[in-house]
Amino acid sequence: MNTSVADFVRDHLDGSHLQSHLTDAEQVEYREQIKALLKEQNAVLVAHYYTDPEIQALAEATGGCVSDSLEMARFGKEHPAQTLIVAGVKFMGETAKILSPEKTVLMPTLEATCSLDLGCPVDEFSAFCDQHPDREVVVYANTSAAVKARADWVVTSSIALELVEHLHSQGKKIIWAPDKYLGSYVQRETGADVLLWDSSCIVHEEFKAKGIEDLKKAYPDAAVLVHPESPDSVVQIADAVGSTSQLINAAKNMANDTFIVATDRGIFYKMKQMAPEKRFLEAPTGGNGATCRSCAHCPWMAMNALDNLAQELRVHQNEIHVTPELIEKAMIPLNRMLAFSEQLKQMKKGAA
Repeated sequence: MNTSVADFVRDHLDGSHLQSHLTDAEQVEYREQIKALLKEQNAVLVAHYYTDPEIQALAEATGGCVSDSLEMARFGKEHPAQTLIVAGVKFMGETAKILSPEKTVLMPTLEATCSLDLGCPVDEFSAFCDQHPDREVVVYANTSAAVKARADWVVTSSIALELVEHLHSQGKKIIWAPDKYLGSYVQRETGADVLLWDSSCIVHEEFKAKGIEDLKKAYPDAAVLVHPESPDSVVQIADAVGSTSQLINAAKNMANDTFIVATDRGIFYKMKQMAPEKRFLEAPTGGNGATCRSCAHCPWMAMNALDNLAQELRVHQNEIHVTPELIEKAMIPLNRMLAFSEQLKQMKKGAA
């Protein structure tokens, strides 16, 4: 991440109000309020794997969705509820609105953004694309609606490899944005001609291969699970690399009893649910002198809390708005993503 974006991120977080600490009684009260409000308003809660456990549990208990950003987008589009409340970061709310423009899309806070989104301003990115008109523009889901509207394709980490392989087989050259580490991984795995934008995730870029190798010495039988937003040196020591959903499946299906997990620790809720007999260790991000050995939790995801979720359902002050012009443009690459994902599903079913 360049210095100006890093400074912006720090300033933004310094001024942000992270989730309050609620007592057990308050949590129970808020849960009951939210359940009632969801029912009254024909609303459904859609939560990302990186949100805190109480948010994920509530989404499951109320018939909502806990998933990665691709499945969140699909679920919100297909669910009959008129109102979607999206617990995640802002680009997820925007994606939900683009795919369901007729629905009301709310978020517990509009302050929850993403360093990848911040690191890819649309004016700079559009100028970059204009300099390379011979390339297919592929952007990661972790981008603004405006950046998506400039793209030919939107992808999530769960289908990035397959999509780039598909384009590469057609002889296409690619611009990839914004995550340089995921882009580097895709480039290495597919052999495609990929021009990388320079941005990164503030959580995943903190994982260090040396720290993981040291932890592996203490747990020699542990498998290392890595999200491809991590640096190349970390990806290269992984036993499994994949999106959040793919890492959860790996934890469930691999024979190992212990896992070192290099992604946001919010994922542990679902991993423990899917494989309760197994042990999950946070991959270290800090050295011996650090305030935390692993700081692997997105500070913006942590802004989603029971209290501001309940408040939003009462007052509707954080509604997501995307202009009709942007919706029309951004829907094209998003629908391509969903159609490509569905084709992959059908191919895998046919091969099973």
